Amino acid sequence: MKNWTEKIEEFTDMLRFEKNFSNNTLEAYKNDIKKLELFARENLEWVKPEEITHAQLQEFLFELSKKKFSERSQSRLISSIKSFFKFLVEDNIREDNPATLLEGPKLGLYLPDTLSVENIEKLIRSIDKSDDLGTRNHCMIEVLYGCGLRVSELIELKISNLNFKEGYMKVEGKGKKVRLVPVAEYTQKIIDNYIKNVRSKNKVHKKHQDILFLNNRGTGLSRVIVFLIIKELAIKAGINRRISPHTFRHSFATHLLQNGADLRYIQEMLGHSSITTTEIYTHLKTEELREVILNYHPRNNGES
Repeated sequence: MKNWTEKIEEFTDMLRFEKNFSNNTLEAYKNDIKKLELFARENLEWVKPEEITHAQLQEFLFELSKKKFSERSQSRLISSIKSFFKFLVEDNIREDNPATLLEGPKLGLYLPDTLSVENIEKLIRSIDKSDDLGTRNHCMIEVLYGCGLRVSELIELKISNLNFKEGYMKVEGKGKKVRLVPVAEYTQKIIDNYIKNVRSKNKVHKKHQDILFLNNRGTGLSRVIVFLIIKELAIKAGINRRISPHTFRHSFATHLLQNGADLRYIQEMLGHSSITTTEIYTHLKTEELREVILNYHPRNNGES
């Protein structure tokens, strides 16, 4: 079914470019989700990935448990399912994650991968802004980090949705959700510079007249290209870790929280339908809070 096929391919692309999985691991994850697709076709009346429920996932796992699967295979299968639905939630295809409560191996608390402000500056400094490509890439990074967009929102961002007079952009997420995201003057100037001095030179394809970020052929960028650009920039900047477009979104939220922003404002800017999704960022402060307690609580200073 096209709906499943598209989502599985997008999920596989994410694993390839964000997680840097080997071909064997990629195939294993892909095959796991294809098993779920087959089960949906044969037993669940072709339920779509954005509509499948927790109970239906449990039914799928129960049926598989009747077959001979090693513990390792079962563990990876549940990991694949959790990763797939986490991807759908992060990409705004689903509001809820039906796999959250699936019983499986304890994989630990997922904490978003972030970059320090210093590493973000380091990556931006590594961009050659003297040419058109570098100017566009710099603008893309600043928008990802300055506005907390998903990669799908970045590549679909429309010029007509930029309202710099009022200082915001209208972001159209999947599922036709719309939110208003404030844009700092600093970021506005970078976007203006890109539009006036780079994008204006392009012969724009008729269907992409309103799309902000374009390639040399005058058409919109693919999510895979954005992953590759960021991967190359990280290598050039000497950042020896896997980063992706989502890393900048996580960094956006984390740095706002660390500087005192209210969690509900961050929820609004990220476009999370539930505050519980945004609350994951509070876990990043756990070590910080631990240090505060150890250093400043009177019981830890020998006072009575």
